[in-house]
Amino acid sequence: MVVTGARQVGKTWAVRRVVGPAGTVHYLDDETTRTAALTDPHGFVQSSAGSPVAIDEIQLGGDALIRAIKAQADASDRRGQFLLNGSADFLTVPYITESLAGRAVFLTMLPLSQGEIAATGDGLLDRSFEGQDRLLDLGASSLRMADYLELICRGGFPEAVMTASRRARHRWFSGYVSSMATRDIARIDDIRNADLIPKLLRILAARTAGEYVTTTVARAADCDRRTVERYVSLLEMTGLVHRLPAWSANLTARESRRPKIVLCDTGLSAHLMRKDPESLAAVTDPARGPLVETLAVNELRKQSLLSNRQPDLFHYRDHRGALEADLVTEAAGQLVAWEVKASLSVSLADARSLSRMRDRIDQAGPGAFSNGIVLYAGGEPFSLGDRLTALPLSALWTAPA
Repeated sequence: MVVTGARQVGKTWAVRRVVGPAGTVHYLDDETTRTAALTDPHGFVQSSAGSPVAIDEIQLGGDALIRAIKAQADASDRRGQFLLNGSADFLTVPYITESLAGRAVFLTMLPLSQGEIAATGDGLLDRSFEGQDRLLDLGASSLRMADYLELICRGGFPEAVMTASRRARHRWFSGYVSSMATRDIARIDDIRNADLIPKLLRILAARTAGEYVTTTVARAADCDRRTVERYVSLLEMTGLVHRLPAWSANLTARESRRPKIVLCDTGLSAHLMRKDPESLAAVTDPARGPLVETLAVNELRKQSLLSNRQPDLFHYRDHRGALEADLVTEAAGQLVAWEVKASLSVSLADARSLSRMRDRIDQAGPGAFSNGIVLYAGGEPFSLGDRLTALPLSALWTAPA
């Protein structure tokens, strides 16, 4: 099994729990351990044969170590010999060519979901593909906008969640960004300008949940387009950002093909944007809407990784903006369209675009449109029409799984 995800999401803790006291854990962050693995990869792998072996930060071992693991796995039909984890998706690391295809199960680990933090449910995504009555029977929410803004600024990194002091959390995020720029990303690729990483992250944070245009980001970063694309790919590789591709069913003659860029965590985003709950409380703050949308997209992305439906996530927008959805989740030919509003109330006008999408999809392929959902910061779930429902944001983590 291979577990990948951003640094500090809890991979090492989870790995230690899985292998237990009978297993062996090798930390390639340790220079002595890494030297042993690089010098004699086959001997390194065989030294722990017979017990479950976990190797932390596997991408630091390179191709030779992964080939040695592959050879050991091929020599025995025993399952679960190795548990590998890394802060980079090693399938995309430039210097690693061995994929372990057919020999490993790959899991992605993201920052904690709000459902995990609150010990509630993470079942809204699966429920969204069912009848509208399954959405309307979700309970009311007692959370206020101020509560949501606190959750957004806290985020889901375990260390940040457990840190009660805002000042201490700010220091943790600062150290995290610095460490990623000067150590983790530098280990993956030869980057000449490590200072560009924090700058680029701040620029992307200011654009989180917005369409990604390389030339616009390059202009803001004051560097060339090719460098930006390379560095953004490294940020994707390490799990700090992800792209939400454009969905298309040819509903209009001209549809946007640009992906959205989304940071992996709202706490990190708010830190990079120098935002706190008080500043975001102003209805005129332009960061509030994108951060609320980032919260919703990331929660649904986490649920998608656990769903038996295995839905794909997209966004949709035509060039005029008359037809759009912040998120489209699609599974087995069924889809749900989502709008996210950073407001305390919702009207029929807020569902107008979802209504048009429903009608056009019904014409093109009857039965494909399951639901259109407007998430908002108010308290009550209610119907906005045929298969259109307004839900409190907290339904993201209170709907039973």
